Amino acid sequence: MNRVAGKEKQSKQPLKLKVSEPVPIYPRIEKNLVYLKHILGNSSDLVLRTFALGKTECAVLFIDGMVNKDTVHDFIMEALMLELPDKRPTIRHLYTTIKDTSLPIGELSEVNSMDNLLQKVLAGETILLVDHQTQALSASTKGWRDRGVQETTSESVIRGPKEAFTETLRTNTALLRRKIRSPHLRIDAKTVGEVTNTDVAIVYVEGIAEKQVVQEVHKRIDDIRIDGVLESGYLEEYIQDAQYSPFPTIYYSEKPDAIAGGLLEGRIAIITDGTPDVLLVPALFVNFMQSSEDYYQRADISTLIRLLRLFCFSIALFMPSLYIAFTTYHQEMIPAPLLVSLAAQQEGVPFPAFVEAIIMEVTFEILREAGVRLPKNVGSAVSIVGALVIGQAAVQAGLVSAAMVIVVALTAISSFVFPAYNMAISIRILRFGFMILAATFGLYGVILGLLAMVLHLCSLQSFGKAYMSPFAPFIPKDQKDVLIRFPHWGLLSRPSSMVQYNEKRTNSTSKEK
Repeated sequence: MNRVAGKEKQSKQPLKLKVSEPVPIYPRIEKNLVYLKHILGNSSDLVLRTFALGKTECAVLFIDGMVNKDTVHDFIMEALMLELPDKRPTIRHLYTTIKDTSLPIGELSEVNSMDNLLQKVLAGETILLVDHQTQALSASTKGWRDRGVQETTSESVIRGPKEAFTETLRTNTALLRRKIRSPHLRIDAKTVGEVTNTDVAIVYVEGIAEKQVVQEVHKRIDDIRIDGVLESGYLEEYIQDAQYSPFPTIYYSEKPDAIAGGLLEGRIAIITDGTPDVLLVPALFVNFMQSSEDYYQRADISTLIRLLRLFCFSIALFMPSLYIAFTTYHQEMIPAPLLVSLAAQQEGVPFPAFVEAIIMEVTFEILREAGVRLPKNVGSAVSIVGALVIGQAAVQAGLVSAAMVIVVALTAISSFVFPAYNMAISIRILRFGFMILAATFGLYGVILGLLAMVLHLCSLQSFGKAYMSPFAPFIPKDQKDVLIRFPHWGLLSRPSSMVQYNEKRTNSTSKEK
């Protein structure tokens, strides 16, 4: 029995895979080509062109669709086959001549192993193999098609830049370079995903971003072990602090000006190849209530809009639960004329207020998701018509009261005011919890839920920063750009909750008015 148990215990232990040594580039070019065809499964998109330079055999290989063919033809093939013979290099110095004088490519590097060679090819580069050489040349010829820089679709603004990030990492880094033309802007490259080998860039401004936070971002990304990364959401779930909190601790945006503004405040951007959504850390609660457009309008207008968002936050989160609590347990808090009107509407409804609210909220969530998934030409029409028809029919059928339709509609409209979509989703989730508390304990349940939510928010952190800063802990000098926004001439320091050094934005004195 002990021997059997020992075998079962041994079988449950994880297998330790041996790390294979990198395969070298063979001196014979035929052996290299056979190996590459075997590894790539003789794929149809692998373009392999062999030719002779004198008595030396050479080969050029790349993946069709991932390179700029004009660059390959004009600056590699033509330079090697038509211009190089005029230089008459000897067989002994052929490789050196090609590397030093024959390839007019700005980005040229040497490859010393088959593993690196495969990574370069699959990343869209062109490889040149020369017979009798244990090294290969990699030329940057990336040129796949992308959709280009277009107007943002998920973060519409009235005033400000309309451009948005794309699915190409290098285009996104260039957009940030245009915004921040500083030699201190750092872009650290990484590769994540055992199968996809997705390129990831960590962007920050050296001297403004804290070194500890930058190191923590590097560490969390380096610790990721996953087969593939197809979107920045993969990274977000791995590196976020509160895994089970409904509140997001990582901010994301597809607007370069919003990300550039975060970089100037000491935050770090994480760009993932293949997605226009760029992550920004650390993220505080107040960041999800602010928009990049707040800094393009006048200070008084921006302040009023921010206060309006806070008011809409309260409506979207508490209005259904307060309606349930007042109409079910605390009728004495409702004015007499309004109470009579509500009672008259409720007379023919067979369900209590909680069931009414659940029916309408779930119905609206279905309509919202249907409107997102349907084609743009019919999505908005179906959502509007569906809401009107279902709401009117439900009232006439006596399933819900007219007041409940108004409450749910106002709640839904208020949830669209937030600039950050992931914060709006969190409010939609918590709204149902508060409705259950209101139906169970009345207004006392709503207050207890509010206290629990505040305690939870105060306990959260984002990459070592207090989530509710600058409210908890309270930082007086950071209140200039939270609920209210001072004019730009009054915002002379960066948020002290983000940076410990180099807090001054400028050395000029503030403008007195």
